[in-house]
Amino acid sequence: MEPEQQPSQETSKKAAKKEAAKAEKLRRRQEAAAASAAASGVAGVSIDTPDPLAANYGDIPIEDLQSKAISGRVWTTVSSLTEELKDRTVLIRGRAQAIRAVGKKMAFFTVREKGYTVQCVLTVAPDIASAQMVKYATAISKESFVDIEGVVTVPPEAIKGASQQVEVQVRKIHCVNRAAAILPINVEDAARSEVEIEKALEAGEQLVRVNQDTRLNYRILDLRTPANQAIYRVECQVANLFRQYLLNEDFIEINTPKLIAGSSEGGAAVFKLDYKKQPACLAQSPQLHKQMAICGDLGRVFIVGPVFRAEDSYTHRHLCEFTGLDIEMEIKEHYSEVMDVVDRLFVNMFDKLNERCKKELEAIGKQYPFTPLKYLRNTLRLTFEEGIQMLKEAGIEVDPLGDLNTESERTLGKLVLEKYGTEFYILHRYPLAVRPFYTMPCPDNALYSNSFDVFIRGEEIISGAQRVHIPELLEARATACGIDVKTISSYIDSFRYGAPPHGGIGVGLERVVMLFCGLDNIRKVSLFPRDPRRLEP
Repeated sequence: MEPEQQPSQETSKKAAKKEAAKAEKLRRRQEAAAASAAASGVAGVSIDTPDPLAANYGDIPIEDLQSKAISGRVWTTVSSLTEELKDRTVLIRGRAQAIRAVGKKMAFFTVREKGYTVQCVLTVAPDIASAQMVKYATAISKESFVDIEGVVTVPPEAIKGASQQVEVQVRKIHCVNRAAAILPINVEDAARSEVEIEKALEAGEQLVRVNQDTRLNYRILDLRTPANQAIYRVECQVANLFRQYLLNEDFIEINTPKLIAGSSEGGAAVFKLDYKKQPACLAQSPQLHKQMAICGDLGRVFIVGPVFRAEDSYTHRHLCEFTGLDIEMEIKEHYSEVMDVVDRLFVNMFDKLNERCKKELEAIGKQYPFTPLKYLRNTLRLTFEEGIQMLKEAGIEVDPLGDLNTESERTLGKLVLEKYGTEFYILHRYPLAVRPFYTMPCPDNALYSNSFDVFIRGEEIISGAQRVHIPELLEARATACGIDVKTISSYIDSFRYGAPPHGGIGVGLERVVMLFCGLDNIRKVSLFPRDPRRLEP
């Protein structure tokens, strides 16, 4: 794949600092205005006046947060606050997302829990809430954790600033843990869509745009946005659906070593390290060991685990560490058996994601608009030669025995969508020269291989193939690819004891989520991404 041009590290850092400084300047003005409003809103309340309702508010002492006792209180999640709970007293815990004083005797604040929000109303009333309580509540800093007890009510009009269409009339409010008064980024800013920012600019209003580097520098705050809360729930479902489907198909999950003596894929793009005075590296994939598992008669195996690539790819879809979803299985007659599994696995996965993750996909789409993935019940399969022919007919010349670059992949994806109405398809019989050393050559043409790639929205997500299970051919292929056979001797030896024909695939979890959700950068779906420039946080 051809690397995409990216700004230099220095330019990127300068831009991030400039953006952060601009955001902080605006934030300080906002905080000062909010503090002023809060102070004036409850003016005239003396902090020295004894309050008979003092037990209903305040900071929770640290000793009460050290697992001191089990109270037996019943907690309600913010997401479950609906009209069915009208007139019920509930106890919730969440973050104070926004706080606003209204006059001297009322305050509104939004409480957020796991991406869901509810509007809470605190009103001065005899034996219920005091002016001192309002003053205390409006002084709580944004993003602080609070416990609120109150009565659920249903307002006559829709609530625009919260996900839940009920209000909580506050009776008690206690702060569990306070956030810093000034935050490096505001969650509200990080949650804005580009559409919202552009509309504001057209109206003459300038909203804070939090760029990618700033988000990743303060990832803890960035993760709190509704879109990010949804992304990692979708990602969890992808991994679970992968596991569940394969377990039902008689696969077993195995765990393979990430410390190896040689390179698992060949080439120089490995993280080298010293292993007890022996040269070693981090595994580029579980490829060799999952094949050895097949030689050990495990039949059908899969792996969910970290994969390491040291290549200097500064693109929107490459990471130095990602979560690999790998499959290996015995083949009875043809490598199409592996493609059959891939077909059924991913169609089932897409169906279940659309069914189970409607709210999450809606939350993602609100900040990052995308169209639902188009896919067929029976996944389209094209040969590499057929794909090359489609590009040629569109006026694009591609090396018939070379690999497809990023632009060619995207163009072919558009052509496939126009002709077949799908954004998910399989391209197989790749040229042997562009595949790893353990790939089985085609029986009718040694220039091609029994291999395939799978694409979503014009980008490759899966590589798969039938493997070479004959040790003499493996040695010849490894040598041709520049791999020292001595470093993979235990791998090659495993085929000397009798090995069945077999094949498998490797897919990046993050890439599946990125492309299913139509996102433009893999760093949006990596919890704490590792790329050539980033090792923290």
